Amino acid sequence: MPVFAVQYTYGNDIEKIEKFRPEHVDFLSELHATGTLLVSGPWSVPNTGALLLIKAEDVDAAKGIMDQDPFARENIVAERSINQWNVFFGFLPGADVE
Repeated sequence: MPVFAVQYTYGNDIEKIEKFRPEHVDFLSELHATGTLLVSGPWSVPNTGALLLIKAEDVDAAKGIMDQDPFARENIVAERSINQWNVFFGFLPGADVE
């Protein structure tokens, strides 16, 4: 199954980020438990954004999954990019490498 790199850039409402972070983390934890989310984490500058690697059938499916994120629902994500990522060197557990 293809892997997609999802990049989030958050808006400036820190209170809103903090309010919905527990629900966001629960959402991501569930994706990770099912094997959909391979890895994720925030950027080193707090509350600016994050990078996530997910498995999905295609880009539309990846968008559908990430649209369910509470951060997306609450308009915390100011910008989002989703791109298929083809692993060329190395190994990513859970990713299918041809």
